Amino acid sequence: MTEREPGKKILVQAAIVVLCLTCSSCVSTDILKGQDYIGPTAAPAQPSPVKDQAPAAEPSSPMPGADGPLQIAVQDAILLALEHNRGLRVEKFNPAISKEAEETQRSAFDPVLSGSYSRLREKIDQDQRPVSERVSNEIDGNLAVLEHLPTGTDIAVGMSNQRSWSDLYSDDLYETRLGLSVTQALLKGAGLGYNLAALRQARLDTLASQYELRGFAEALVAGVEETYWDYALTQRQIEIFLESLKLAEQQKDEMQEMIRIGYLAESEVAAAEAEIALRREGLINARSNLEKTRLQLLRLLNPPGANLWQREIVLLLQPAIPEVTLDAVDSHVDVALRMRPDLNQARLQVQQGDLEIVKTKNGLLPKMDFFIDLGKTGYADSFGRSVRDMDGDSYDIATGLSVGFPLLNRDARAQYRSSLLSRSQAEEAVRNLGQLVEVDVRSAYIEVNRSREQIAATAATRVLQEEKARIEAEKFRVGKSTALMVAQAQRDLLQSRITEIQTIANYLKSLVELYRLEGSLLERRGIIAPGNEPVGN
Repeated sequence: MTEREPGKKILVQAAIVVLCLTCSSCVSTDILKGQDYIGPTAAPAQPSPVKDQAPAAEPSSPMPGADGPLQIAVQDAILLALEHNRGLRVEKFNPAISKEAEETQRSAFDPVLSGSYSRLREKIDQDQRPVSERVSNEIDGNLAVLEHLPTGTDIAVGMSNQRSWSDLYSDDLYETRLGLSVTQALLKGAGLGYNLAALRQARLDTLASQYELRGFAEALVAGVEETYWDYALTQRQIEIFLESLKLAEQQKDEMQEMIRIGYLAESEVAAAEAEIALRREGLINARSNLEKTRLQLLRLLNPPGANLWQREIVLLLQPAIPEVTLDAVDSHVDVALRMRPDLNQARLQVQQGDLEIVKTKNGLLPKMDFFIDLGKTGYADSFGRSVRDMDGDSYDIATGLSVGFPLLNRDARAQYRSSLLSRSQAEEAVRNLGQLVEVDVRSAYIEVNRSREQIAATAATRVLQEEKARIEAEKFRVGKSTALMVAQAQRDLLQSRITEIQTIANYLKSLVELYRLEGSLLERRGIIAPGNEPVGN
């Protein structure tokens, strides 16, 4: 549809349209700014009423040297791993990569500068005309700025110039046009919800990558603490085996002396030798485990310096029972339902599904666009005069509607139904994961209490085994027992001593596992990291 009105009226209408579009562009800019990075809070959140910040009172270890023994406490090991662990370094790239995906989606609303240049030469034979041959030339050039707004509006402002000349006339003809074109989607493609959905999904992906990074960091911290206590446990086991081996050798010497004076049969020494062999076998295994645990701890810490795998580790802390008071298990479950990174990631998937529904539902609508095209054109025999000629009353304006709709629209309908199903699936996944989280926390809570009670039980068993071994040795000296029974008593004592120290280490590790499963381990260790805010349902 084309209409002509007085020039001044058209210019006023054009100014109003440009002003409205400028305002909408400002609004879209505010919407697109958003929050570039959802970072950590200024202070760690209170994860739970559980009254512990273990390990709190630790000796301050010296900074690890480049080549010497690595003297380290638990908290220092955690900080060293967070700074140098290679796996964590790899994971730290993911939020930055996801952030760049946000910029990709934001670029859909960036203005675009476009231009073109063309030259045409046309030769026409006209045998039946006075002039049998006509040659015409034409040069076209245009420059425009285009922008797509989050409201579903496409704006184009541009200037074009055409120069034409022919052998039929001597003067060149210049045509210069300044135009404004606006196309507004009325149904399909309209609205902030649809046009910003992809950008908002990209932001959710960035937030999800932060929760994923947080989960990896918690697993790393838990692995460092557990490996630290495993290393301390293995060192203590070696000490116990060495003490036990020394005692077995002393008993063998005593037996040989008793055999020499004829107080004991020579066959009794076989039991002592067998026990010495068992002690040596256990010592070999313990030393092998210590070496493997050392390598695993070095890999987690990755301390700077050369000769990583040859470095010795000196632990500044040994397994000890911490002062920890657990609250009711429901309190830990509540913390887990708020703080678990994987559960928060699943909730983000639900929000992703909501945005996908908005996108696919818009695809069900027919295509209906309103457009308006305003222009002022000047004609002259030079470029400068053609520009000045645009001040005249000449103008052009075109408005109208364009409509289109697939007759069956099967693809859009299928995508919409699929988005509804995916969203429902994501909701069920959150419920299922929440149930698994609750089972994890409740099971870990039971394990903490079990291992805590086992400490007292194993300590009592060790005391009884010491008394049993002492009595058996005394009976052997007066001839009321055998070397085999003494060896068995010593073997039981050895096992009870190892079990006692292992129970303490297991208790420390079970606490770490409980805090990891409830998602509060980083806060309890005083570490601030992204992803510490729960996602709303």
